[in-house]
Formats: sequence, structure tokens, C-alpha cells
Amino acid sequence: MVLEETQDTEEIIERVAALDIGKAEVVCCTRVPREGSPGRRMQEVVTYPTMTRSLLGMCDHLRCLGVTRVVMEATSDYWRPAFYLLEAAGFEVWLVNARDVKHLPGRPKTDKLDAVWLAKIAERQMIRPSFVPPREIRALRDLTRYRTDLVVARTSEKQRVEKLLEDAQIKVTAVATDIFGPSGRDMLAALIAGERDPKVLAQYARRRLRAKLAELEEAFTGHFTDHHAFLLAKMLGRIDAINTDIVAIDARIGAEVAPYADAIARLSEIPGINPIAAHVIIAEIGLDMTRFPTAAHLASWAKFAPGVKESAGKKKGRGTTGHGNSYLARVLGNCATAAGKTDTFLGERYRRIGRRRGKKKALVAVGRSLLVIIWHLLSTPDTRFHDLGSDYYDSRIDPDRRKRNHIRQLEALGFTVTLAPA
Repeated sequence: MVLEETQDTEEIIERVAALDIGKAEVVCCTRVPREGSPGRRMQEVVTYPTMTRSLLGMCDHLRCLGVTRVVMEATSDYWRPAFYLLEAAGFEVWLVNARDVKHLPGRPKTDKLDAVWLAKIAERQMIRPSFVPPREIRALRDLTRYRTDLVVARTSEKQRVEKLLEDAQIKVTAVATDIFGPSGRDMLAALIAGERDPKVLAQYARRRLRAKLAELEEAFTGHFTDHHAFLLAKMLGRIDAINTDIVAIDARIGAEVAPYADAIARLSEIPGINPIAAHVIIAEIGLDMTRFPTAAHLASWAKFAPGVKESAGKKKGRGTTGHGNSYLARVLGNCATAAGKTDTFLGERYRRIGRRRGKKKALVAVGRSLLVIIWHLLSTPDTRFHDLGSDYYDSRIDPDRRKRNHIRQLEALGFTVTLAPA
């Protein structure tokens, strides 16, 4: 047995504060050294209202005590006011995952005891901070997340329109690919205005849709009533209002991302990533990749890497990634799907893994590859994306292995194979 030196260093944070945050109150536990008694600690537990003036008073009190680090749990969105005020006051603020700060079993649980426990493990550095982006990235994140929520709300409203048409026996969605395009909107507007003649409604078709006039006449033969017209008008009004809001949000996002034009341009060179997706990616992970020491750290934080659970020499739960940032996962999944349709390295990677393991695992694998590429592009500003090509796998596979595979396939078909050099 040989003792090995580790990279860990025992360090006690001398002056630390921990907050147990609720909607109306915050319990603050402060721990500082006791003067004249080395190794002894002084502790104070105070409850403050969560109003701005009270939180500013708490900041002044912590500054008088010489506190350098303030730690708090991520409790819903109640942590934000305290975090932002302490951050602006110059404190080193840590937001920690409540799952990492579980209280010892068998002990009573109160807000005061939770604050004391959090302060004790914080001063011994037994927890890690969560990733909280800087203020300008947080503002961009608010915009991109709200845009995503608006798109989801618009999709839900469109689905309600389709359900309403099905209820009225109007089967236009079975004929037209998009009933919310110019032709579809004209047809729906005519329905709301009182037009019920299938032949007249079909004549609103434009361009390629005019080749399906007979099918459209059959699709508009139904039982569309004034009740359906009233609901359809309300639903289309909500869709139009959401479209207007999305346009305004896009304009505001464009102004916010103007300083990051170079990073967005470089990310947009990656197959599957368009400027809108690049906006979301930057809003979710930021531009400072020093928060993630390696690309593997970024993939692990985003939950695009399998967790490791081992007990008694056996690995458990292998292959599961867990739940990470849902907004980032959504955009990476969309980008991976788009990349899978391209004749690129990422496209070929998606298709190869999809054939063997299924599309869901292919999405996660290509999503992780995207994160690795993104990390390198953002870590080194001068780096540009270079595609390895869709033939990368074939050109890298050992020729002897390829030869054996082809021989095995031909023999399986009933042929006798004799090789001769060309």
C-alpha cells in the first residue's frame, strides 16, 4: 500500500453566510472566527423579510461582519432577488443545488437548522456552486426562453384549431400540409365569415395546392357551425397575437446579441445550427468557457453524458444521462435532427448510431458532439469549424476489417469468395 498525494487542500472559509430562502422570509446564518480562540467559531442566525430594503440591510450587516462568501439553495425563483442584490454588493455568491445539501437523516428540519447546516458545509467547501451566467447573458436568456415559450403556446393553439376542424368534420388538414399558410388562412377566414360552399372554399387555394381542388372540395364538406366559427376566430386571433409578440422578441434579441455577432457566426457554421439556435445556446451556456474546464464538463453539466454509478464492482444505471437544462436540450435535439439530414460528419454519425441504437440515442450522441464542438469554438475565439466529411468513418476503418466484413456478407449470400490483388 502506497499513500498518494491528492490535489485536495483543506481550507476553511473563515467568514461565510448561508441563506435559507422562502417567498416571504430568508433565514441568514453567519459563521465567523472567534477572536482570541483559534479553532472556535461564532454563529448568528437572523430572519429577514424578502423585501428589497430588508435585503439591502442584510447586505450591509454581512459586509460589517467581513463575510466573503454567501451560499444559498436554488429554491424555485425566490433565490433571484437575494442573489442579484448580493452579487451587485460585491459578495462571492454561490447558488447550490438543493439535492447536494440534503440534511442528515434523523435530525429535525427547520428553516433555522437548514441555514446552519448549509453554513457548516459551505465553510468546509463540501459543495459546488451551480452555473449562473453574468447579467447580460441572463437578460438574453430571459428573452430566448420567453420566445421558446411563445412558440410552444402557438403550437398548442394551432393544435386546438386542428381539433376544432375535426370536430366540425372539416378534413382540410388531411389535404393541405400547412393550413396556416396563405391559402389556409384565406380558407379559414372565409369559414369564419360565413362561407360554407366547399367549391367556393376550395378556390382559395394557391400555387401547388390548386392541383388538389377536388380533394379540397371533399374535405370542406362537413358540419361547420357558427359555434365553430366563434371559437376559430378566437384561436386565430391568439395565434396572430403570438406571432406579433415573437417578431418583437426577435427584434429585441437581435439588439442583445449584437456584441456576440462573431461567436454566433462561428456557431452557425456547424451543421444543424442556425442563428436562432445559436442565440439560445449562448443564452444558456454563456461565452465564458472557463466555467467548464473541459468539453466533457460542459456535456456533463448539460446531462448529455451518461452518469457513473458503481457499487460492489457492478455498474448500475449505465447509459442514463438524467435531466438537465430543458431549453438547451430542446435546441440541441432540434439541431441534431437537422444535422442528421445533411451530408456531413455529424449527419453520418446520426445515421450510423440511429441504425444501431435508435434515433433517441442518436440525438443524445450528436447533441454531445455538438456541445464538444461548441466548447472548442467558444474557448478559442480564432477557431473555425471544419467538417470531417461524411466519409470520415469509412476512410478511418481498418481495410482488413472492411475486407472481412464484405467476405462474410458475400458468403452469407451463398458465394465462395476468392481474393486476388488488383
